[in-house]
Amino acid sequence: MDGKAGNSVPCGYSHTPISRRDTLKLMGSAAVMAGMSGIGFGSDAFAAEKQKQPNIIFILTDDHRWDCLGAMGHPFLKTPNMDRIAQEGILFENAFVTTSLCSPSRASFLTGQYASVHGVQNNATMWDEKRNITFFEHLKKSGYDTAFIGKWHMPGGQLPNLPGVDQFVSFTRKDGQGDYWDCPIFVNHQLTPNRKRYITEELTDYAIDFVNAGRDNPFCLYLSHKAVHHDWKPPEHLKGMFDGADLSHLAPESDKYNTWTNLNWLEGTMGNMHDIYRRYCECLVSVDEQIGRLLQALETRGELDNTVIVYAGDNGYIWGEHRMYAKHYPYEESIRVPYLVRAPERLLHNPGRRADQMILNIDLAPTLMEIAGIPIPEQMQGESFLPIMQSKDAPGRDAWIYELFRDFPFGGRVPPHKALRTRQYKYIEWERCQEQPELYDLLSDPREMKNLIDSKVGRELVQILKQQMSGLKEEFHIIS
Repeated sequence: MDGKAGNSVPCGYSHTPISRRDTLKLMGSAAVMAGMSGIGFGSDAFAAEKQKQPNIIFILTDDHRWDCLGAMGHPFLKTPNMDRIAQEGILFENAFVTTSLCSPSRASFLTGQYASVHGVQNNATMWDEKRNITFFEHLKKSGYDTAFIGKWHMPGGQLPNLPGVDQFVSFTRKDGQGDYWDCPIFVNHQLTPNRKRYITEELTDYAIDFVNAGRDNPFCLYLSHKAVHHDWKPPEHLKGMFDGADLSHLAPESDKYNTWTNLNWLEGTMGNMHDIYRRYCECLVSVDEQIGRLLQALETRGELDNTVIVYAGDNGYIWGEHRMYAKHYPYEESIRVPYLVRAPERLLHNPGRRADQMILNIDLAPTLMEIAGIPIPEQMQGESFLPIMQSKDAPGRDAWIYELFRDFPFGGRVPPHKALRTRQYKYIEWERCQEQPELYDLLSDPREMKNLIDSKVGRELVQILKQQMSGLKEEFHIIS
């Protein structure tokens, strides 16, 4: 979108300039793949190119914020397997979600759409099976074997019939949040005895079984972990490993009792925040261990270098910053996530680099379409980041919209709001309340501690940013 408001055009108006997003869609994946392979797309050539379709694995964790990663310089958390994906691929340093909440963000990864469009607006909203089309359906039609393994949670009390998915492994416990220990598992809607007691290991076992299955087709695996969501119970061999860890890196306004203040107890965990944070980090180590098992399985089968691996979090997490706890809020700690991609050599330029272009959860689906050589469906609102994978100089977006709808029981604590996030500024509008709008200069104030809304510079900027926000709302059909 490149921050240019109102660039979308109706069909038939070819003389009108179109947005970068629409241009990429019109180009289509076929041209990109043809350029990479040096062949045309006649029937024989297309069949040959189809054989080059890479496997795809998307690993999604819950509540993993962007800087809780060894590769991001965390003071004590070691994540060697996540770091390996970054070191052999690309680490997107400015990756975000368009809604910092489990269900809406997960629906956005699957559909490539904002919550305003796919309709999963909060954790109690039901996924609409007739309305929403996932990237699975497109990949299945293109010849992929597919599996969804792990947390569904839209809202989770029941599981959907998901078109395009060959194997569907999930759980309904606690409205889809699941349990770390002894969580009942459904395989293709049939309750199935547990093979492992710990959920992160159990889901990884299913993922490895799927990878190891004999097949002639490429595969797409979506591995969606319960970790690292509340209530942070690490496996026995990791419990307590960070008991002595120095937490001085946490925000200055943070303290160990922060879960008791500012209605933070509504998130579901009361107690010593420092102890809870240590358990959170231990659960992340467990996820990293299991990613290592999956990478080893791919290497053993000789499939690793023909597999695109994407790792991301469904939203970030606030650990005491702004004297807050949890997510929902439009601040960086909440909306920013890790986004790591390892890919075959033909798809990735200069492995090991970091990209500063802004990418979003809605960008996953169109990226997978382009990687697979499938034209990007018009209903997908995200932008493929394959051009960024292939060139460090590829343009990125200049601005995007963040949205949060009312979410019970947090509605009284966190009013619905919209935000405009540009490369330098963030402008926040709170809905149906008396809260003052907020404006931050992210270059000079990355922790968003100084609201500029009433300053001279703020008064000069706000009208420009409001106009830009209005244009993007219209272009992307954001509900006001």
